Amino acid sequence: MDGRSEYTPGAAFGADVRKDGEKWTLVLVRELRHPPERVWEALTEPEHLRQWSPFDSDRSLAAVGTARLTTVGAPTPHVTESQVTRADAPKVLEFTWGGQDVRWELQPLGKGTRLTLWAQIARGWISMGAAGWHVCLDVLDRLLAGQPIGRIVGPDAMKVEDWPRLNAEYAKQFGVEPPSWPPGAGKR
Repeated sequence: MDGRSEYTPGAAFGADVRKDGEKWTLVLVRELRHPPERVWEALTEPEHLRQWSPFDSDRSLAAVGTARLTTVGAPTPHVTESQVTRADAPKVLEFTWGGQDVRWELQPLGKGTRLTLWAQIARGWISMGAAGWHVCLDVLDRLLAGQPIGRIVGPDAMKVEDWPRLNAEYAKQFGVEPPSWPPGAGKR
Protein backbone atom coordinates (compact mmCIF):
# COMPACT_ATOMS: atom_id res chain seq x y z
CA MET A 1 0.00 0.00 0.00
CA ASP A 2 1.19 3.52 -0.69
CA GLY A 3 1.10 6.31 1.90
CA ARG A 4 -1.81 8.04 0.19
CA SER A 5 -4.17 5.08 0.50
CA GLU A 6 -3.23 4.76 4.16
CA TYR A 7 -3.64 8.49 4.91
CA THR A 8 -6.38 9.52 7.33
CA PRO A 9 -6.38 13.03 8.77
CA GLY A 10 -6.15 13.40 12.52
CA ALA A 11 -8.54 15.43 14.65
CA ALA A 12 -9.13 19.11 13.96
CA PHE A 13 -6.51 21.17 15.78
CA GLY A 14 -4.41 24.32 15.69
CA ALA A 15 -7.14 26.44 14.09
CA ASP A 16 -8.83 29.71 14.94
CA VAL A 17 -11.04 32.20 13.13
CA ARG A 18 -10.60 35.97 13.21
CA LYS A 19 -13.83 37.78 12.43
CA ASP A 20 -14.14 41.33 11.16
CA GLY A 21 -17.80 41.68 10.22
CA GLU A 22 -18.37 39.47 7.19
CA LYS A 23 -14.62 39.16 6.61
CA TRP A 24 -13.39 35.89 8.15
CA THR A 25 -9.78 34.80 8.33
CA LEU A 26 -8.77 31.23 9.04
CA VAL A 27 -5.63 30.90 11.18
CA LEU A 28 -3.92 27.50 11.17
CA VAL A 29 -0.75 26.74 13.13
CA ARG A 30 1.45 23.68 12.60
CA GLU A 31 4.77 22.69 14.10
CA LEU A 32 6.94 21.09 11.45
CA ARG A 33 10.16 19.16 12.09
CA HIS A 34 11.90 20.91 9.22
CA PRO A 35 13.93 24.17 9.24
CA PRO A 36 12.36 27.40 7.97
CA GLU A 37 14.54 27.43 4.83
CA ARG A 38 13.13 24.06 3.68
CA VAL A 39 9.56 25.05 4.52
CA TRP A 40 10.03 28.39 2.69
CA GLU A 41 11.14 26.56 -0.45
CA ALA A 42 8.04 24.33 -0.29
CA LEU A 43 5.80 27.41 0.06
CA THR A 44 7.35 29.37 -2.79
CA GLU A 45 8.78 27.12 -5.51
CA PRO A 46 6.45 25.82 -8.25
CA GLU A 47 7.96 22.31 -8.31
CA HIS A 48 7.26 21.97 -4.58
CA LEU A 49 3.81 23.61 -4.67
CA ARG A 50 2.76 21.02 -7.28
CA GLN A 51 3.27 18.30 -4.68
CA TRP A 52 1.06 19.62 -1.86
CA SER A 53 -0.65 22.99 -2.52
CA PRO A 54 -4.23 23.65 -3.71
CA PHE A 55 -2.79 25.81 -6.52
CA ASP A 56 0.00 25.82 -9.07
CA SER A 57 2.09 28.92 -9.73
CA ASP A 58 3.66 30.06 -12.98
CA ARG A 59 6.70 31.37 -11.08
CA SER A 60 8.47 31.35 -7.74
CA LEU A 61 6.54 33.20 -5.05
CA ALA A 62 9.81 34.16 -3.33
CA ALA A 63 9.77 37.65 -4.90
CA VAL A 64 7.23 40.48 -4.87
CA GLY A 65 5.22 40.85 -8.08
CA THR A 66 2.51 39.25 -10.17
CA ALA A 67 2.03 35.48 -10.32
CA ARG A 68 -0.64 33.43 -12.04
CA LEU A 69 -2.11 30.88 -9.63
CA THR A 70 -4.17 28.01 -11.02
CA THR A 71 -6.58 26.34 -8.61
CA VAL A 72 -6.18 22.56 -8.73
CA GLY A 73 -9.28 20.39 -8.90
CA ALA A 74 -11.68 23.19 -9.86
CA PRO A 75 -14.57 22.01 -12.08
CA THR A 76 -13.32 24.38 -14.78
CA PRO A 77 -9.86 25.95 -15.10
CA HIS A 78 -9.59 28.75 -12.55
CA VAL A 79 -6.55 30.99 -13.03
CA THR A 80 -6.15 34.17 -11.00
CA GLU A 81 -3.64 36.94 -11.39
CA SER A 82 -2.24 37.21 -7.90
CA GLN A 83 0.07 39.68 -6.25
CA VAL A 84 2.92 38.63 -3.99
CA THR A 85 3.02 41.67 -1.70
CA ARG A 86 5.68 40.49 0.74
CA ALA A 87 8.40 37.87 0.40
CA ASP A 88 10.73 38.08 3.39
CA ALA A 89 12.63 34.76 3.20
CA PRO A 90 12.36 32.59 5.23
CA LYS A 91 9.98 34.46 7.55
CA VAL A 92 6.87 35.93 5.88
CA LEU A 93 5.09 35.37 2.57
CA GLU A 94 1.98 37.41 1.70
CA PHE A 95 -0.04 37.23 -1.51
CA THR A 96 -3.56 37.36 -2.89
CA TRP A 97 -5.29 34.27 -4.23
CA GLY A 98 -8.71 34.58 -5.84
CA GLY A 99 -9.11 38.08 -4.40
CA GLN A 100 -8.42 36.88 -0.85
CA ASP A 101 -5.36 37.61 1.28
CA VAL A 102 -3.04 34.76 2.28
CA ARG A 103 -0.16 35.11 4.74
CA TRP A 104 2.38 32.50 5.82
CA GLU A 105 4.62 33.14 8.80
CA LEU A 106 7.58 30.88 9.60
CA GLN A 107 9.19 30.99 13.03
CA PRO A 108 12.20 28.86 14.02
CA LEU A 109 11.23 26.29 16.63
CA GLY A 110 14.24 24.28 17.78
CA LYS A 111 15.39 22.49 14.62
CA GLY A 112 11.94 22.92 13.09
CA THR A 113 9.42 25.60 12.17
CA ARG A 114 6.19 26.93 13.60
CA LEU A 115 4.17 27.60 10.44
CA THR A 116 1.16 29.90 10.68
CA LEU A 117 -1.31 30.41 7.84
CA TRP A 118 -3.78 33.30 7.71
CA ALA A 119 -6.25 32.82 4.83
CA GLN A 120 -9.39 34.82 4.16
CA ILE A 121 -12.30 32.49 3.48
CA ALA A 122 -16.01 33.21 3.15
CA ARG A 123 -17.86 32.35 6.37
CA GLY A 124 -19.95 29.63 4.71
CA TRP A 125 -16.82 27.77 3.60
CA ILE A 126 -14.59 28.29 6.67
CA SER A 127 -14.86 24.71 7.99
CA MET A 128 -14.26 23.23 4.54
CA GLY A 129 -11.30 25.57 4.06
CA ALA A 130 -9.85 24.54 7.43
CA ALA A 131 -10.28 20.85 6.60
CA GLY A 132 -8.72 21.34 3.15
CA TRP A 133 -5.71 23.23 4.50
CA HIS A 134 -5.40 20.61 7.28
CA VAL A 135 -5.00 17.90 4.62
CA CYS A 136 -2.60 20.06 2.57
CA LEU A 137 -0.39 20.70 5.59
CA ASP A 138 -0.34 16.98 6.43
CA VAL A 139 0.80 16.29 2.86
CA LEU A 140 3.41 19.08 3.12
CA ASP A 141 4.80 17.64 6.36
CA ARG A 142 5.16 14.18 4.79
CA LEU A 143 6.74 15.66 1.66
CA LEU A 144 9.35 17.50 3.72
CA ALA A 145 10.02 14.30 5.70
CA GLY A 146 10.89 12.51 2.46
CA GLN A 147 7.67 10.45 2.54
CA PRO A 148 5.57 12.09 -0.21
CA ILE A 149 2.02 10.80 -0.63
CA GLY A 150 1.00 13.10 -3.49
CA ARG A 151 -1.16 16.19 -3.59
CA ILE A 152 -4.65 15.76 -2.08
CA VAL A 153 -6.76 18.85 -2.84
CA GLY A 154 -10.21 19.91 -4.02
CA PRO A 155 -12.55 16.99 -4.77
CA ASP A 156 -9.76 14.50 -3.92
CA ALA A 157 -9.54 15.93 -0.39
CA MET A 158 -13.27 15.44 0.06
CA LYS A 159 -12.83 11.74 -0.81
CA VAL A 160 -10.32 11.21 1.99
CA GLU A 161 -11.45 8.81 4.69
CA ASP A 162 -12.88 10.87 7.57
CA TRP A 163 -13.32 14.08 5.51
CA PRO A 164 -16.91 14.54 6.77
CA ARG A 165 -15.70 14.11 10.37
CA LEU A 166 -12.87 16.61 9.94
CA ASN A 167 -15.14 19.18 8.26
CA ALA A 168 -17.75 18.72 11.03
CA GLU A 169 -15.11 19.09 13.78
CA TYR A 170 -13.93 22.42 12.37
CA ALA A 171 -17.53 23.58 11.87
CA LYS A 172 -18.33 22.79 15.51
CA GLN A 173 -15.15 24.50 16.69
CA PHE A 174 -16.00 27.65 14.70
CA GLY A 175 -19.72 27.60 15.54
CA VAL A 176 -20.90 27.29 11.93
CA GLU A 177 -22.84 24.75 9.90
CA PRO A 178 -20.62 22.68 7.60
CA PRO A 179 -21.43 23.33 3.93
CA SER A 180 -23.52 20.61 2.31
CA TRP A 181 -21.96 21.17 -1.09
CA PRO A 182 -21.18 19.14 -3.04
CA PRO A 183 -23.90 16.63 -2.17
CA GLY A 184 -22.40 13.33 -1.11
CA ALA A 185 -18.92 14.80 -0.44
CA GLY A 186 -16.78 12.32 1.42
CA LYS A 187 -18.84 9.28 0.40
CA ARG A 188 -17.30 6.52 -1.65
